[in-house]
Amino acid sequence: MKKIFSLATLICLFIVALTSISCSKTDDPADNDIFVGTYKGRISYSGDKIKKSADNGSITVIKAAGSYYFRFSDGIPDLKGVTFKKEGDHTLVNIDLKEGVKIIRINASSLNILYTKDGKIWTANGKR
Repeated sequence: MKKIFSLATLICLFIVALTSISCSKTDDPADNDIFVGTYKGRISYSGDKIKKSADNGSITVIKAAGSYYFRFSDGIPDLKGVTFKKEGDHTLVNIDLKEGVKIIRINASSLNILYTKDGKIWTANGKR
């Protein structure tokens, strides 16, 4: 009888442990790293007497310490230290019109950038 009770206790503990470590229903992918990765599409840059663009460029998104880093291909300078707010389900948005136009919208499948800073302009329309 003690063996059956011990076995039932172990099974109950296993079930409790399994359900407590599984994903919760309130887990929002916007809090995770689903946005990290490479997006491909049209990219451009204008600034410092330089103009560059590519129809098949890539943007690699990296998350570090709560902010995002955008690494562009084709010799386009990178964007660093961008912070976001969640917009709806599974979407991050950065809109700042105080110091130039800074609009970045990112979700798991697409990335759109129109970012100006110190007379420099970055644009991107990418998909995964």
